[in-house]
Amino acid sequence: MPPARPPVVAIPVRNEAQRIGPCLRALAAQQGACPGHVVLLLNNCTDDTRGAVRALATSLPFGVIVAERSYAPPVAHAGTARRAAMQIAAALAEPDGIVLTTDADGRVAPDWLANILAAFDAGADAVCGRALIDPADARIIPAHLHDDDRMETAYATMLDRIHDLSDPDPHDPWPRHTEHSGASIAVRVAAWRRAGGIPALPLGEDRGFIRALRQVDATIRHAPDVMVSVSGRIDGRARGGMADTMARRMVRQDEMLDDSLEPPRTCLRRARARAALRGLRGLPPGCDAWHDAADGLAALLRLPVATVAHMARGRFMGMAWDRLETLSPELRRMPVRRADLPMYIDEARRIVRGLLATPSCALPYVGSVTGGALSGPLTTSSR
Repeated sequence: MPPARPPVVAIPVRNEAQRIGPCLRALAAQQGACPGHVVLLLNNCTDDTRGAVRALATSLPFGVIVAERSYAPPVAHAGTARRAAMQIAAALAEPDGIVLTTDADGRVAPDWLANILAAFDAGADAVCGRALIDPADARIIPAHLHDDDRMETAYATMLDRIHDLSDPDPHDPWPRHTEHSGASIAVRVAAWRRAGGIPALPLGEDRGFIRALRQVDATIRHAPDVMVSVSGRIDGRARGGMADTMARRMVRQDEMLDDSLEPPRTCLRRARARAALRGLRGLPPGCDAWHDAADGLAALLRLPVATVAHMARGRFMGMAWDRLETLSPELRRMPVRRADLPMYIDEARRIVRGLLATPSCALPYVGSVTGGALSGPLTTSSR
C-alpha cells in the first residue's frame, strides 16, 4: 500500500558543513520519486553546517527542517540524534507514512527512493539498503583492508545463504544482502512505533533497531538495488564506528571477525531451529503433531519442553525466537578467528551445496528441522 504522504528522510548531522550539500543534492536528484521533507538533526555542531544548509535549502524540491540540539557528552552520539530525527520525521509522515534515514556524509543513488518504494509495494515493513564506500575514498584505503572486507563479506553472504535455504523468508527472497546500516534504512511509521523507534545507543543503533523490528515480526527486505555511497574517512564522528575500525585495521588486522559471524555448523543449527519454531507455531496448539514438534525443537535447543512450549505460544514469533536463542546452550555465539576464515568458507560452501542438492529442503515449515530451498547463485555484499 503506497504511503498517504510523501516519505520523510531523517538525518543525524554533526559538523558536516562540507558534506551536507552533496547529501542533500543527491536526495534532490531522485528519479521517479521525491521526499516530502528532509529532517536534519544537528547534534552538537560547532561548524557552519546550518549555514551550508540555509544556502542550499531554497533550491531543493522538498522542505528542509533543521532541528538543533546540544546534548550532554554521554548522550551526544548518533543513536540519540537518529532517534530524535526519526521522531520528528514520523510526526510529519503520519501514522500510515514512511520514514527513511541516511547519513550526512552519504550520497544516495538516483534510484534509491524509487527502489525503496518498490520494496514497500511488495509488502515490506522495513527496507535495508547497502552502504558502499565512495570510490575516491576507497582508492586511498590500503589494499589489504579491501581484501579483508571482500573475504569477510563473502563469508557473511554464505552464512546468510544457509539461512535462506534452511529458513526461507518470502518477504526477503534471494538475492539479498546482509547489511543493517543507518546509512540506508526505511520503515513504515506503524512498524517503527511497534518496535519502539531507534534505540538511543552510542554504537550500533541501526542493528539494534533491526533486532527490535524482528522481535515484533516486521517484514524486512534487504534490497540489493538500494544503495548509498558513504565516506571512507578515518576521522569519524562515532567512536567505535566504521571510521575507527578502518583506522585500527590500517595499523593491525583484527584477530576476530565481526561478532555477527559464526562457524557454519552453528549457523545451520540456528537456521534449522528457527524454521522448526516457525513450523511449531503453525500447528494447532495441543495436537499430537504440535507436541511432537515441541519435543523435537526442545531436543535441538537442549532446553526443557515446557520452556519451548511456553515461548512458542507468545504473540510474536520474533520475541519467542529471540528468547529461545538467548537461552539455548546450543546456539551460544562462537567468535570466528580471521585465521580460520578460509577453512570456514570451504565448510560453508559444502553446506550450501548440500542444501541445494537435498530434495527434502523443498518442504519448509512442517515441524521438522529442515527448511526450504531456493535456487540462485551466491552473491557478495559489503558490511
